[in-house]
Amino acid sequence: MHITLEKIDDYRWKIPVSYKPGMRVPGIIYTDEKMLPHIMSDNAVEQVANVAFLPGIVKHSLAMPDIHWGYGFPIGGVAAMDPENGGVISPGGIGYDINCGVRLMRTDLTYADVHPKIDELVHALFRDVPCGVGEKGEIRVNKEELRKIATQGASWAVSHGYGDKDDIEFTEQNGCMDSADPSTLSARAMERGLGQSGTLGSGNHFLEVQLIEEIFDEKVASVFGLFKGQITVMIHSGSRGFGFQICDDSLKYLGPVPAKYGFSIPDRQLAAAPIKSPEGEKYFAEMSCAANYAWANRQALMHLTRRVFEDIFGRGYEKLGMRLVYDVAHNIGKFEEHEINRKKRMLFVHRKGATRAFPAGHPAIPKAYQNVGQPVIVPGDMGRNSYVMVGTQKAMDETFGSVCHGAGRLMSRSKAIKDLNYDTLVRQLKDKGIVVMSKGKDSLLEEAPSVYKDVNDVVGIVHNAGLAKKVAKMRPLGVIKG
Repeated sequence: MHITLEKIDDYRWKIPVSYKPGMRVPGIIYTDEKMLPHIMSDNAVEQVANVAFLPGIVKHSLAMPDIHWGYGFPIGGVAAMDPENGGVISPGGIGYDINCGVRLMRTDLTYADVHPKIDELVHALFRDVPCGVGEKGEIRVNKEELRKIATQGASWAVSHGYGDKDDIEFTEQNGCMDSADPSTLSARAMERGLGQSGTLGSGNHFLEVQLIEEIFDEKVASVFGLFKGQITVMIHSGSRGFGFQICDDSLKYLGPVPAKYGFSIPDRQLAAAPIKSPEGEKYFAEMSCAANYAWANRQALMHLTRRVFEDIFGRGYEKLGMRLVYDVAHNIGKFEEHEINRKKRMLFVHRKGATRAFPAGHPAIPKAYQNVGQPVIVPGDMGRNSYVMVGTQKAMDETFGSVCHGAGRLMSRSKAIKDLNYDTLVRQLKDKGIVVMSKGKDSLLEEAPSVYKDVNDVVGIVHNAGLAKKVAKMRPLGVIKG
């Protein structure tokens, strides 16, 4: 069936409910004319329509401008469900890498401080921060401690010397979902989680040393502790094999659930259960374990990074001004209060490849940011830019406080490996002043700048649509990848 999108305005396009019998709500895609042809070229738009079939969905099935095809939901998909109206929870709306997310750390260092040592710094980070497929780190725990990580999240890492309590305040959800229950996890999930805390992983995960090259909003930047010419560090990682296994396990036991509860889905990858059901509660409790594991993981990774900087620059991380600006989740589901038809309702919001973007005054954001809004961290690719934005009320009104999570892929991993040349890529990055180290050639090719949309275009759409406002733009100086 051919789909024709209805243009609402310059940045919103609608999939009408008439497109497919069974759609409960319209789909809304945030994009512009320039990006629309690519968005239409893969199956992601069809997935936006499919999500609209799910019971209890509220207002719209949403997609951000970095949308591309994913498992069940598109990556870049957002959907809020009403638990009181049969609303469901779907692993496809959260993803395999549960709580894949990104944190940004500011420093007092400038380009003049770091440039002469960038090669040494990147080599030291690559040596001391474990990365790569299946890589294990220095944090080795038994099953009892793993259960504590799964229930305590980032606080577990801080209590074991990986950072300080201020880091918790600047982590989304304070780095912990209290809904976690590790008692139902499979033996395989537990096994996979034992040795991967404090590891970066592979795929699109990275650690990047960056330079702030432009400030768009001096007031907000100042509140976030950011200035032009400053060195920042961005860490992108998730729940590793632990979260992957939890997702994989859930898809097996949730497969027959739609038939049990009398609803149909257009794609088996949208396996789901009512949030208020034993199966739904089980998945939510297990997903929360993986989310907490990911927050503990990024906390530990930040500690390892601080330690490298201390060695290279000969000062403690506090004296280097290495403070966490914020940590945001990209793949997660949460209960949140939102206003629908002028009434506040508790909804379950799926964000899959999407970032929370709450406005000034929202109680869920740190006190230090109450007057400006939540930092929204949008990584680009390793050859262009990344951004810090700030959440707005318009996002709360239109997208359940959600925006894009990155640039979004243009090319598959297999095509990148086939079509691109490793030596050429490394040379191109070097010519831009970017030092890159990776575990393997293929893992670097998979993440080449050309395989991604231009994050400047994606962020421009979000900014112009009013969902989040640009605060600062960073460019990479050094990158490590798995």
